[in-house]
Amino acid sequence: MTSNREVCTPTASMQPGPPRHLPAPVAACPQHLEQAAGFGQWWYDPQTGVTHLSPTAAEYLEMPTRSANGLGACLGHVVEDDLPELIRLWTGAKLQRPLDIRVIGLARGLRWLRVTPLPTDPARPRWHHGLLQDVTALTHAAVRERLGYALTEYLIGTHTLEDAISNVIQLICRNLGWEWGAYWSMEDGGGRLHCRHFWHQPDARLEQFSAVSSTLKMAPGEGLVGRVWATGSAEWVEDMSTDPRFLRRGSAQMCGLWSGYVFPVTYVSDNGERHRPGVLEFYSSLARQPEAQLPKVSATIGALIAQTAQRLETEAVIHRLAQIDEMTELDNRAHFYAQLNRHCALSHRQGRRFALMFIDLDRFKPINDAFGHEAGNAVLQAFAQRLRELAPPPARVGRLGGDEFAVLVPDSGDEQALAALADAVLAAASRPISYEGVALTVSASIGVSRFPENGQTGPELLRSADAAMYRVKQNGRNGSNVFSTSSPDTLAQQRAKLAQRLSIETELHEALQAGQLRLVYQPIVDIATGALHGAEALIRWQKPDGTTVPPDVFIPIAEQSDLIVDIGRWVLGQALRDLASLKGGALEKLKVHVNMAASEFTSSALPEMLGAMSTGLEVPASQVVLELTEGMLMRQPEQVRRVMHQLREIGFEISLDDFGMGHSSLAMLKSLPISSLKIDRCFVRDLATGERDRAIAQTIVDLGRHLQLEVIAEGIESADQLEVLGQCGCAFGQGYLLGRPLPLPRLIESFPDGRSAADTPARVPTWTPPCPAPAVAAPPMPTAAAPCTRPLRLVRA
Repeated sequence: MTSNREVCTPTASMQPGPPRHLPAPVAACPQHLEQAAGFGQWWYDPQTGVTHLSPTAAEYLEMPTRSANGLGACLGHVVEDDLPELIRLWTGAKLQRPLDIRVIGLARGLRWLRVTPLPTDPARPRWHHGLLQDVTALTHAAVRERLGYALTEYLIGTHTLEDAISNVIQLICRNLGWEWGAYWSMEDGGGRLHCRHFWHQPDARLEQFSAVSSTLKMAPGEGLVGRVWATGSAEWVEDMSTDPRFLRRGSAQMCGLWSGYVFPVTYVSDNGERHRPGVLEFYSSLARQPEAQLPKVSATIGALIAQTAQRLETEAVIHRLAQIDEMTELDNRAHFYAQLNRHCALSHRQGRRFALMFIDLDRFKPINDAFGHEAGNAVLQAFAQRLRELAPPPARVGRLGGDEFAVLVPDSGDEQALAALADAVLAAASRPISYEGVALTVSASIGVSRFPENGQTGPELLRSADAAMYRVKQNGRNGSNVFSTSSPDTLAQQRAKLAQRLSIETELHEALQAGQLRLVYQPIVDIATGALHGAEALIRWQKPDGTTVPPDVFIPIAEQSDLIVDIGRWVLGQALRDLASLKGGALEKLKVHVNMAASEFTSSALPEMLGAMSTGLEVPASQVVLELTEGMLMRQPEQVRRVMHQLREIGFEISLDDFGMGHSSLAMLKSLPISSLKIDRCFVRDLATGERDRAIAQTIVDLGRHLQLEVIAEGIESADQLEVLGQCGCAFGQGYLLGRPLPLPRLIESFPDGRSAADTPARVPTWTPPCPAPAVAAPPMPTAAAPCTRPLRLVRA
C-alpha cells in the first residue's frame, strides 16, 4: 500500500467527458447518471496497456487523470494484497464472481470497491470493460455485524474484563485496518491510568511504541488518554507527532504512526452512578480522517464492553453476597466451610498445622428478647468488627449463624499465641456494647480444635471445636477450652458425647413436632393439713420405642439452641389446657407452677402472650404461678422486674425459685411483685441433722411471713425433714415423700377431694411458736457458690 501523505486535489483532466476513442454508446453515459447509479466504468486496451476511466471511476481510484499508461499508474491506491486478483480480472481473466478490493485514499481513508467485468463489446473485441461500485457502506455494515458478533462472543463468555480485552483489540485492528491498539484502566488504589493490554500488526515495527506505552502512567486529565477518561468524550488525533495532548509524540514519530482515535468505555449502573472501566485507543500510519470506520462503531464497541463490565460487576456482587454474611460482612457459613475444607487439603499437602476456634456468645438471646432484634444485630456487628481486628488475614473469620462465629488461625504452632488470641476474644466479647444509650454485655464460650490432631477434615474439626465449646458452657461459660487429645480413648469418648448431643438435639426437634413430650405434675401440699395446695408442671420425653430421656439430659441441650423457647411455649400452653380440663371438678381451683427460662422473663411480649392464652382457654391467670430463679433475676434486673409487674397486673402469680442460691438483696426482694418463695432442696436435705440448715430454713420462713409471702420447701424426702419444716412454720412442701410427679388423671385420682387418697405420714401439728434457735449463730445466707448439687427438675421454658 502507498504511504504517501500528500493529499491529492482533482485536476482539470478529471472533469466530466468520455476519453477519446471510446465507443459512442458508452462514452455518451453522463457522469451524473453514473453517480446517481453508484458506479463508474473502466476500459483497458491490452495491446497498448492504456486504461481509460470514467469520471466516477477516476474518483473512486483517487486518480488525478482519466487515462493512464500501465496498471501501476491507475491502481496505486489499491491495497497491495488485493492487486494480484484485480490485475487478473482487469486484464481479462474470467472470475466466478465480482471482486471486492480495498482502496486507501489520503483524503477519504479506507474504502471498498466492487469490480465487475462486462461482456466483450463486438465492436472492440480486444478491449476489456467493466464497472466499479463503491460498496464501502455495505461492507462497513457487514463488518459491524461481524465485529459485533465476534465481540459478543468474546465478551459474553469471559469471567474478567481483562481476559477479553486483548482479543477485542486485535479484532478491531484486523477488521478496521488499524495497526496498533491498547486498553487503559485505573490502577487498583493508585489513582493513575496505565496500559494493561496492547496489540499491533505482526509485520509492523511498533515494539518501541508498545514499550513506552506499557511503562507510562497518566493521571485523570493528563495527556490524551487521561483527558478522554476524565471527560468521557472521544478524541481524534490527526498528527500524533505534533499534537501537544499526545504524550508519546517522539516514539510515535519514530515508529511511523500518524493518526488515531481514542474513546472511553463507560456505563451507568442501576443506581444512576456512571462507571468508567477504561479507555481504548487505536493508531495508524496513515493520515486517517474522522470519517473512518472506527468512530462509527466505537459506540457499539464501548457499549458491548460496558455491558460486559456491568455484568461482571453484578456477578461480583452476587458472588460476594453468596460468600459474605450480609449483617456482619464476615464469611458466611457456606463460604467459611468451603475455605476450611480447602485449608485442610492444602495443609495436608504442605504438612502444616492450624487451629479452629468455635465461638458462641453467652446471654445473647435475652438481649434479643428484651431490646429487640435491632439490639441483637448491633451486638453481632460490633463483635464481628472486633473479631476482624483481632484476627486479620491470613486468618479467616466467619459467622456460622445466629450468635455462632468461627476463626481459622493458620500456622498455629505457637500455643501461647493461640491462648492469647482466645483471651483477647473473650475480652472483646465482654466489653460493653452501647445501643441507644444502654450498655449491652455478653460473654463468649470458645472451643478450639487443631489440625491434624483433632481432625483432618472440616466437619471433624468443627465437631471437635463444638465439643470443646460445649464443655465451657457446662462449666459456667465465659471461657475457652482446647479439644483434648490426651489419648485415643479420650478422643473417642469426646466425639461420642458430641455425636450423642447432636443426635438428641435432632430427635428433640422431631419429638416436639410429633407430640412425644408430655407433662406430669408433682403435688405441692399443705404440710399441716395434707391438702393439695398446687402442683408443679414437669416435662417428660418418651420416645416411640418406649425409652424415656431424662430431663437432665435433654434440657441442657435444648438450652444450647432455640429449642428451649419452643419447648417453653409448649409447656405453658399444655399446662393451661390441662387447667381448662379441670373445670367442674374437685381440682378446678388448682394452682400450677411453671418454671420459666431467663429469655422468657426478659421478653416484653410475654405478658401479652400469656394473657391471650389464659383468656382464650378461660383459665384465670391467678391459677398460674410462674417460677424464676434468683440467678435469672440478677442478669437483667430492670427488664425482668418490668415484665414481672406487667404479669402481676393481669393476675399471674410469681414465685422466686431456689431462694438462697442467688445474689438478690433484701432491698430488691421487697420491691419484687412475687407471691411465694421456694426453699432450695440444698437446705432441706440435711435439716434433720444440720443446725445451720435449720437456721437458714427458719430465716427464710420468717422472712416470708414478714413479707406476707407463701414459703414452699422443695425436695422433702423423709418424715424428719417434714417434721422440722413444720416446727419452723413452713406452710407448704414438695417432694417424693408428699407425692411423686404424676400424669394429670392420676393426680386427680390421688387427690379426689383436694386431699390425698393414700395413707400419708403423720402430720405435724399446726405451727405455733418458732423452733428453738440453734446454739450457733445463723450463718449469712449462702450464695450461688455454696457447694450444692441439685438435680434438674423442670424445663426452663
